[in-house]
Amino acid sequence: MSAKVLERFPAGSPRGSWPAEEYAARRRAEGEPATVVMDLKSDAFLVVVPLSDED
Repeated sequence: MSAKVLERFPAGSPRGSWPAEEYAARRRAEGEPATVVMDLKSDAFLVVVPLSDED
């Protein structure tokens, strides 16, 4: 899967806080197909969108 990273969030957020999911939800509300994935190597959540032909 080829994807563009929109934002990166550290995995150590306070309990009950989901900043990556909240950011992705705002992007989806704006019409972007944002998804949250975990980057195990950097211990971070990434908000990504599929690469378009233009990118």
